[in-house]
Amino acid sequence: MTDTAQEATAPPTVIQKIAAEALGTAVLVFIGCGSVVIFSNAASDTSGLSGLFAITSIGLSFGIAIVAMAYTFGRVSGGHFNPAVSVGAALGGRISWKDAGLYSAAQIVGGLVGGLLLALTAVSSDFGWDFGEPLGSNGFGDHGGVELLGALLIEIILTFIFVTVILGTTDERNRAVAAMAPLTIGLTLAAIHFVAIPATGTSVNPARSIGVAFFSGSDAIVQLWLFIVAPLVGGAVAGLLYPLIFGHGTDPVPGSGLNFGAGGSSDPAFTQQWNQQQGFGQQGYGQQGYGQQQQAQQAQPIIQDGWQWDPATQQWIPAQQPAAPAAPAAPDPQAPQAPQAPQQGGWAPPASDQTQVRPPQ
Repeated sequence: MTDTAQEATAPPTVIQKIAAEALGTAVLVFIGCGSVVIFSNAASDTSGLSGLFAITSIGLSFGIAIVAMAYTFGRVSGGHFNPAVSVGAALGGRISWKDAGLYSAAQIVGGLVGGLLLALTAVSSDFGWDFGEPLGSNGFGDHGGVELLGALLIEIILTFIFVTVILGTTDERNRAVAAMAPLTIGLTLAAIHFVAIPATGTSVNPARSIGVAFFSGSDAIVQLWLFIVAPLVGGAVAGLLYPLIFGHGTDPVPGSGLNFGAGGSSDPAFTQQWNQQQGFGQQGYGQQGYGQQQQAQQAQPIIQDGWQWDPATQQWIPAQQPAAPAAPAAPDPQAPQAPQAPQQGGWAPPASDQTQVRPPQ
């Protein structure tokens, strides 16, 4: 019985976290880019109702896929599925650079697997697609709706917005919306696709772009660099600015931020948020379990500017003044006095006429 309980509360292993990131990214690429392949002809008609329906469907496909995978694997790895998110989380002090590197490698592999499965599905189906044709790939200039500089700015800004939303909704201080974080993130990703599909096809995720570029012909591969660099820049800016402006909810993880040392395995803030919804009792990586943290916080009240935080009602109340210590009782002159302890460097004087303190023989 005890072994079963320990297994149920044991933190995920590194292999489990890598597998979660790879599988989640593969699903995101397969579903999201799969909708692009299906609606590719209609999406090109941005002025008609069919184009509007296609853009909406594609955006929701990406958004719903990220919601599903975040709820599924958020408790395991934190549910990044995007190297730009992992870089932003590392710069923001949420995970170590060691974990960010492992996550990014797993995400790229997962994206390639998702792209391969999509390519095999598309070529064996009646989609009218063949190898070398766009498979939901991103582009600019002749292969997109904007030129290079416009594509660069769009991808940087939208990735910055996306990663900022993720860092904010998963902030340790934002526990009230922890359970809604995946839904908020998914809706944000859908809105980003509504804006950028006519421009670049919307990347904001290097793993998503890499996953389909190698099945989409040479033009997609030549332009791939922008959809790797721009999202990473946007994610990095968000990771630097969020804690700089709003501070850290908890102490930064060792080996994160601008400290590129080899930090140990860390418990992402994403994972902490999911663990809160499971009874506040799961142990973090190298950190105190949240249930123990909550007990420690309850033992020491939070008081600021004359106000005290009441965790029961989740609101500020006037600070309670600590009770004054009781005055010591006046000594009774009739009561016998206890002998005094010996003083350093000599023996204590007699406590009374009837009592003598004698040195040991």
